[in-house]
Amino acid sequence: MQLLAKPPRIKVLEALGAIADGRVRRVSDKEFEVVSSEGDRVYKVVIEGAKVDSTDNGTVYKGYVGYPIIAALMILGQLPYDERIAEALKGIDWRKLNEEMKAYWKVERLVLTLAERRGVKREEIEKLVNEVLDRLEELHLYR
Repeated sequence: MQLLAKPPRIKVLEALGAIADGRVRRVSDKEFEVVSSEGDRVYKVVIEGAKVDSTDNGTVYKGYVGYPIIAALMILGQLPYDERIAEALKGIDWRKLNEEMKAYWKVERLVLTLAERRGVKREEIEKLVNEVLDRLEELHLYR
C-alpha cells in the first residue's frame, strides 16, 4: 500500500470544475466515474475509508491524490466544497491548458483571474484550496 501525497493546488480547482460541469457520477456507495474535461476519458474512483484508488495519471503515476478522488470526497462530504466557487470554475478545458502552459502555477493564475471575472475573489478560492489540502493531509489516504 502506498500513502498518497498531497496534490498540486490546481487539482482542487479541477475537482471543483468537474463537479460544476456535471462530470462526476456516483456509481455506488464507494464507486464514482469522473469524465475528463475534454470528455474523452472516464476515470474510475473507489473510496473505502482511507483506502482510495483512481485511474487518473496523478494517482497512478505520480502518487498523489488526483482530482477525481478529490471530487468524489467532496460529493461524499469528506472535503470542503463551495458551489459558488465551483460554478466560477465551470467549463474550463483543464487538460488543454495544462498541456499548453506546461506549468500548473501558470494555469492556476489564469484560472483564478477567470474566476475573479466571474465574481469570485481569489482570496476566497485560495482559502478553500488551503482548507481542502489541510483536510487531505488529515485523512492520510492510501492506495
